[in-house]
Amino acid sequence: MPPPSPKQLSELEEITYRTMMGEFILYYRGKIVGGIYDDRLLVKPVKSAVRYMPTAPYELPYDGAKRMLLVEEVDNKKFLTGLFDAMYAELPAPKQKRGK
Repeated sequence: MPPPSPKQLSELEEITYRTMMGEFILYYRGKIVGGIYDDRLLVKPVKSAVRYMPTAPYELPYDGAKRMLLVEEVDNKKFLTGLFDAMYAELPAPKQKRGK
């Protein structure tokens, strides 16, 4: 399986990404859904994601981080859209940036 890339996911509606320390943070409709870490697509382990992928393994994106769920169906646009749609309501709202 080829590693996921933000370009692969960019065909999904309302997906954006931002690079951070050589990795990619993924946003779905403005909320952080997960990221691409060491060529792995990992998502936040919210209850809806666990229900959607009950056998998905938990992995660490990097040392000292919280465990996340590994998404193995990175080439299945319908699967990813369903997963992100299922997760959306449980994802925290973006933090407001403080003004200077």
